[in-house]
Amino acid sequence: MVVSGRIVVEDVSPAIDEGRHPSKGVVGEHIPVHATVWREGHDAAAATIVWGRQGDRLSRRTRMRLANAGEDRWSGTVVPDEPGRWSFRVEGWSDPWSTWRAGIEAKLAAGQSAEELANDLEIGARLVDRAARRPDSAADRVVLRAAAIRLRQSGASPEERIALALSDAVVRVMTEQPVRDLVTSGRVHHIWVDRPRAAVGSWYEFFPRSTGGHDAEGRPVHGTWQTATTELDRIAAMGFDVVYLPPIHPIGHVHRKGRNNTLTPEPTDVGSPWAIGSPDGGHDTIHPDLGTLDDFDQFVARATELNLEVALDLALQCAPDHPWVRDHPEWFTTRPDGTIAYAENPPKKYQDIYPLNFDNDPTGLYQEIRRVVIHWIDHGIRIFRVDNPHTKPPDFWKHLIAELKTTHPDVLFLSEAFTKPARMYGLSRLGFTQHYTYFTWRTTKHELTEFGSDLVAHAHEARPNLFVNTPDILPAALQSGEPAMFALRAALAATLGPSWGVYAGYELYEHEPLRPGAEEYLDSEKFELRPRDHAAAVERGRSLEPWLTRLNEIRRAHPALGSLRTLHFHEVDNDDLIAFSKRDPASGDTVIVVVNLDPTAAQKGTVRLDLAALGLAAGAAEETRFTCHDEVSGEVFDWGTTNFVTLDPPRGVAHILSVGDR
Repeated sequence: MVVSGRIVVEDVSPAIDEGRHPSKGVVGEHIPVHATVWREGHDAAAATIVWGRQGDRLSRRTRMRLANAGEDRWSGTVVPDEPGRWSFRVEGWSDPWSTWRAGIEAKLAAGQSAEELANDLEIGARLVDRAARRPDSAADRVVLRAAAIRLRQSGASPEERIALALSDAVVRVMTEQPVRDLVTSGRVHHIWVDRPRAAVGSWYEFFPRSTGGHDAEGRPVHGTWQTATTELDRIAAMGFDVVYLPPIHPIGHVHRKGRNNTLTPEPTDVGSPWAIGSPDGGHDTIHPDLGTLDDFDQFVARATELNLEVALDLALQCAPDHPWVRDHPEWFTTRPDGTIAYAENPPKKYQDIYPLNFDNDPTGLYQEIRRVVIHWIDHGIRIFRVDNPHTKPPDFWKHLIAELKTTHPDVLFLSEAFTKPARMYGLSRLGFTQHYTYFTWRTTKHELTEFGSDLVAHAHEARPNLFVNTPDILPAALQSGEPAMFALRAALAATLGPSWGVYAGYELYEHEPLRPGAEEYLDSEKFELRPRDHAAAVERGRSLEPWLTRLNEIRRAHPALGSLRTLHFHEVDNDDLIAFSKRDPASGDTVIVVVNLDPTAAQKGTVRLDLAALGLAAGAAEETRFTCHDEVSGEVFDWGTTNFVTLDPPRGVAHILSVGDR
């Protein structure tokens, strides 16, 4: 709280840990700012946001509006226009013009005479005189001076003397360039502003090594950057923005895992890409079977031509034969028997992976990891998906990300941390751009509503990325292989989250678990090559590609789906139906989504809309009607407050409705 004179400024948002960490925004985003501003007595208080890019003077000003008079809660919006660190503060001030206007209007209504109002009229004239000394517009100065003269005009009625002062022209100037007394400067807060991809994007994950097809005997062939490049056109055609690659480095030979994570690999087994490092090199090296660094550069260049960004996995762990193990044994943990400890998540054991120890030589390890990241930045990578960041020291990430953002403000970091909320959101506060979520485990309407509401509550500090599946996670909901379940889960992820992701094989309905009750894939691509014939699947009608393509087309057409702060859930009288909306503050674009959560049967219900959330609250709510265009079916509906819905899978898993004019 800040108090100066008689004005109080408190409860400012967005603010994280009382301003110790910057909140999050992206270029062009309408970022809401709220504050409680009050003073004693009946005189009016007001508030202004003073903001700007750090390094510049805080010179931009946005007048706040009273959002809740009963709580003295004020709201405004800032729209940063370039990446970097931005700052803002809320100024509270006494508003003598609004105080005067309210008072004299009340006295006029009570029938007070010119003699009784003499002092009030002079006070008004002096306020208008003060304002007339400042406007840039000569026309504004003229009208203000005329209003002051009229207020002092003896012989006229009070109504005549005050009329010009309360005209639209004068009120506009007095509102836009107000007279401010007792100005209080609140605490400075910060917003880290990223490029738009930090908030909005469609991600597609695939293993380059699985793109080599089969040989004459039907055996999988290890892919190369050339074969991986052929996948890019298909991915771009589906409307994805980001291609995410699991680790592309040499894979260790010592304790290499075989198919399905066995400890007895065959000589031809390729091992897990997350077991990084071998005599061929470590984290700054390309797996020799994929090709060369020049080949990788060409892959990135082709992706760029297709408007795709390449995201690279940053997995800070090593295979036993990684060069770091030989050259820097102090970067690892030695057990009492003298051996280096491998990774464990009891009862799981990862004999092919050594975790890093950040305690023995934190400076040396930090410098090496920073060097590795900059190496890949120099080769066109601007997005890093970070593997298990919650198993590394928080201060390591805070310093590394802050330093890299200083020199490379366009670099983004996605946190793969399926962990406790405190850690997940804590990593976001420390600088991670996005984070994985619990979406894969949220399936009922209650769970999804609670999940989405939690995302909105943390929108100022964390950005979710809703992956429908990952190489590690085959959700139980998908294990039936029901195509409608794959379709509805994709619809939820693509519309609930500004960013969402798909791991290859999803569009082919891959669903066989390693064993009953497990969330791991049978014949997991983590341990073997998995060539896929996507073209043949599309020809047979056994591919979700057309649906994924349509979802991404809808997302690009509707900026509302790129919003998180405006996500709002609406009532439905059927627990197998969920309804929510989003609205883009800049364009007014509004989308309503209704999804059938039951992949096996038609579901019917009545959706009751909160019209205020749609920007349609005008007149009698029950009489308000508006047109909706279904972006899925092409149908046009006439909707109002209550609307009957039927969704019959597999064709009808969702309505995605664009709200038209009333």
